[in-house]
Amino acid sequence: MPTRKQRRKRQKDLRHEYEYVYVDEAGNEVEDAPDESPADSRRRNGKRETKPSPGKGRQSARPARPVAPPSWRRVGKRALFFGPLIFLAFSALNSGQPVLGRLAVAGVYTAFFLPFMYLMDRALYRAYLRRTGQEPPPRQPRKR
Repeated sequence: MPTRKQRRKRQKDLRHEYEYVYVDEAGNEVEDAPDESPADSRRRNGKRETKPSPGKGRQSARPARPVAPPSWRRVGKRALFFGPLIFLAFSALNSGQPVLGRLAVAGVYTAFFLPFMYLMDRALYRAYLRRTGQEPPPRQPRKR
């Protein structure tokens, strides 16, 4: 939602009629715009035109950052980092609970968090493949 300042500016823009005035080399006002060179087309009426902001349909000049395929090993390393943080959070919130209870709750939450981290990695990897136009690697049969 636009701010009050933005709404007022928009209303002001709608109240006033603007028209482009083109001035030729002799200083006379002209109805239609003359054919301009690219350097002159950036300047009109003494004001510099701004470039349009990149929309959703445009690609950025920067290449896409490579995303590694999802792996349980990387998820396990992340769990080794987040597990103690979850324990510290539960220790701060439930200071009256015994340490073993806090450790058990943190372990359950960390174990519950693992598949979601893997699914998030997988979703990011698939979006990266779609964005770059690559084919996903062929599925390998599960070993039993």
